[in-house]
Amino acid sequence: MILIVASNPELSGVWARHLERHGHVVVQSFSQAEAVANLQWHEVDTLVLDLMLQDGSALAVADYASYRRPSARVVFVTNSTFFSDGSIFNHTQNTVAFLHDTTPPNDLAAIVDYHGRA
Repeated sequence: MILIVASNPELSGVWARHLERHGHVVVQSFSQAEAVANLQWHEVDTLVLDLMLQDGSALAVADYASYRRPSARVVFVTNSTFFSDGSIFNHTQNTVAFLHDTTPPNDLAAIVDYHGRA
């Protein structure tokens, strides 16, 4: 299962539809609290996580995922240049990709497919 955690429901919906077309089961969360609840109850393989999450902390979600679902991979997506130096990989052990939110949805789906198989 793919868990999308993002503040923008429209963008999250676009990502979800593309991932579903690739055969993934997708759940969307729009806050840290929702994401943590989903991680508690669902076997999550990959998180697509908005680094600039407005209702909570994306890093806290990634940290909780590394504890609760240690094999889950995290794909961070952002509209910011913060962490553009790649240092995000030093902060969360499960991070496998760091993308700009304007990345085409098909590219995002390909990255999730690739890391989901790894």
